[in-house]
Amino acid sequence: MREFSRTKRVNQQLQQELAIVLQREIKDPRIGMVTVNDVEVSKDLGYAKVFVTFFEEDEAVIKQKVDALAKASGYIRTLVASRVKMRVMPELRFVYDSTLVDGMRMSNLVTQIVREDEAKHQDDSTESSDLKDQE
Repeated sequence: MREFSRTKRVNQQLQQELAIVLQREIKDPRIGMVTVNDVEVSKDLGYAKVFVTFFEEDEAVIKQKVDALAKASGYIRTLVASRVKMRVMPELRFVYDSTLVDGMRMSNLVTQIVREDEAKHQDDSTESSDLKDQE
Protein backbone atom coordinates (compact mmCIF):
# COMPACT_ATOMS: atom_id res chain seq x y z
CA MET A 1 0.00 0.00 0.00
CA ARG A 2 2.89 2.37 0.74
CA GLU A 3 4.23 1.94 -2.81
CA PHE A 4 0.91 3.15 -4.23
CA SER A 5 0.87 6.33 -2.19
CA ARG A 6 4.50 7.07 -3.11
CA THR A 7 3.90 6.72 -6.86
CA LYS A 8 0.73 8.78 -6.49
CA ARG A 9 2.71 11.58 -4.80
CA VAL A 10 5.40 11.38 -7.50
CA ASN A 11 2.70 11.54 -10.20
CA GLN A 12 1.19 14.67 -8.67
CA GLN A 13 4.55 16.36 -8.13
CA LEU A 14 5.71 15.66 -11.68
CA GLN A 15 2.38 16.85 -13.11
CA GLN A 16 2.69 20.17 -11.28
CA GLU A 17 6.33 20.71 -12.21
CA LEU A 18 5.83 19.68 -15.85
CA ALA A 19 2.91 22.08 -16.18
CA ILE A 20 5.04 24.94 -14.84
CA VAL A 21 8.05 24.08 -17.01
CA LEU A 22 5.97 23.67 -20.19
CA GLN A 23 4.16 26.93 -19.52
CA ARG A 24 7.11 29.12 -18.50
CA GLU A 25 10.33 27.60 -19.80
CA ILE A 26 9.54 26.01 -23.17
CA LYS A 27 9.38 28.66 -25.88
CA ASP A 28 9.04 26.31 -28.88
CA PRO A 29 6.35 27.74 -31.20
CA ARG A 30 5.62 24.22 -32.53
CA ILE A 31 4.32 23.22 -29.10
CA GLY A 32 2.22 26.28 -28.28
CA MET A 33 -0.31 26.08 -25.44
CA VAL A 34 -0.22 22.68 -23.75
CA THR A 35 -2.09 21.31 -20.73
CA VAL A 36 -0.72 18.46 -18.61
CA ASN A 37 -3.75 16.34 -17.67
CA ASP A 38 -2.06 13.50 -15.83
CA VAL A 39 1.24 11.72 -15.22
CA GLU A 40 1.67 7.98 -14.68
CA VAL A 41 5.04 6.91 -13.33
CA SER A 42 6.15 3.27 -13.60
CA LYS A 43 6.67 1.38 -10.34
CA ASP A 44 10.45 1.52 -10.71
CA LEU A 45 10.21 5.29 -11.40
CA GLY A 46 12.14 4.80 -14.63
CA TYR A 47 9.46 6.06 -17.00
CA ALA A 48 6.69 8.63 -16.83
CA LYS A 49 3.78 8.79 -19.25
CA VAL A 50 2.73 12.43 -19.54
CA PHE A 51 -0.82 12.93 -20.81
CA VAL A 52 -1.16 16.28 -22.58
CA THR A 53 -3.92 18.19 -24.33
CA PHE A 54 -3.74 20.86 -27.01
CA PHE A 55 -6.77 22.84 -28.03
CA GLU A 56 -6.43 21.80 -31.65
CA GLU A 57 -8.84 19.81 -33.77
CA ASP A 58 -6.48 18.78 -36.57
CA GLU A 59 -4.85 15.40 -35.95
CA ALA A 60 -1.80 16.28 -38.06
CA VAL A 61 -1.11 19.39 -35.95
CA ILE A 62 -1.58 17.39 -32.74
CA LYS A 63 0.91 14.76 -33.98
CA GLN A 64 3.46 17.50 -34.80
CA LYS A 65 3.08 18.97 -31.31
CA VAL A 66 3.50 15.59 -29.60
CA ASP A 67 6.57 14.92 -31.79
CA ALA A 68 8.02 18.33 -30.80
CA LEU A 69 7.50 17.45 -27.12
CA ALA A 70 9.14 14.06 -27.66
CA LYS A 71 12.19 15.73 -29.25
CA ALA A 72 12.41 18.21 -26.36
CA SER A 73 11.80 15.55 -23.70
CA GLY A 74 15.48 15.38 -22.67
CA TYR A 75 15.63 19.13 -22.13
CA ILE A 76 12.25 19.15 -20.34
CA ARG A 77 13.45 16.26 -18.16
CA THR A 78 16.57 18.25 -17.20
CA LEU A 79 14.51 21.32 -16.31
CA VAL A 80 12.08 19.30 -14.18
CA ALA A 81 14.95 17.39 -12.51
CA SER A 82 16.44 20.70 -11.35
CA ARG A 83 13.12 21.55 -9.68
CA VAL A 84 12.31 18.15 -8.12
CA LYS A 85 14.40 16.32 -5.55
CA MET A 86 14.53 12.74 -6.84
CA ARG A 87 17.40 10.29 -7.08
CA VAL A 88 16.36 9.26 -10.58
CA MET A 89 14.31 11.44 -12.89
CA PRO A 90 11.97 9.29 -14.99
CA GLU A 91 12.27 9.27 -18.77
CA LEU A 92 9.36 11.28 -20.15
CA ARG A 93 6.96 9.93 -22.78
CA PHE A 94 4.32 12.33 -24.03
CA VAL A 95 0.89 11.00 -25.01
CA TYR A 96 -2.01 13.02 -26.42
CA ASP A 97 -5.09 12.82 -24.18
CA SER A 98 -8.31 13.72 -25.95
CA THR A 99 -10.64 13.30 -22.95
CA LEU A 100 -10.68 17.02 -22.05
CA VAL A 101 -11.41 18.10 -25.62
CA ASP A 102 -14.00 15.33 -26.02
CA GLY A 103 -15.67 16.39 -22.78
CA MET A 104 -15.86 20.01 -23.90
CA ARG A 105 -17.29 18.93 -27.25
CA MET A 106 -19.94 16.78 -25.52
CA SER A 107 -20.81 19.62 -23.14
CA ASN A 108 -21.25 22.01 -26.07
CA LEU A 109 -23.47 19.49 -27.87
CA VAL A 110 -25.66 19.02 -24.78
CA THR A 111 -25.96 22.80 -24.33
CA GLN A 112 -26.89 23.20 -28.01
CA ILE A 113 -29.54 20.47 -27.82
CA VAL A 114 -31.04 21.96 -24.62
CA ARG A 115 -31.27 25.39 -26.32
CA GLU A 116 -32.91 23.88 -29.39
CA ASP A 117 -35.33 21.94 -27.20
CA GLU A 118 -36.24 25.07 -25.20
CA ALA A 119 -36.74 27.04 -28.41
CA LYS A 120 -38.96 24.28 -29.77
CA HIS A 121 -41.07 24.26 -26.59
CA GLN A 122 -41.42 28.04 -26.75
CA ASP A 123 -42.55 27.77 -30.37
CA ASP A 124 -45.06 25.06 -29.41
CA SER A 125 -46.48 27.13 -26.53
CA THR A 126 -46.71 30.21 -28.79
CA GLU A 127 -48.60 28.22 -31.42
CA SER A 128 -51.02 26.76 -28.87
CA SER A 129 -51.74 30.24 -27.41
CA ASP A 130 -52.28 31.57 -30.96
CA LEU A 131 -54.79 28.78 -31.61
CA LYS A 132 -56.68 29.63 -28.38
CA ASP A 133 -56.79 33.30 -29.40
CA GLN A 134 -58.30 32.37 -32.76
CA GLU A 135 -61.12 30.38 -31.11
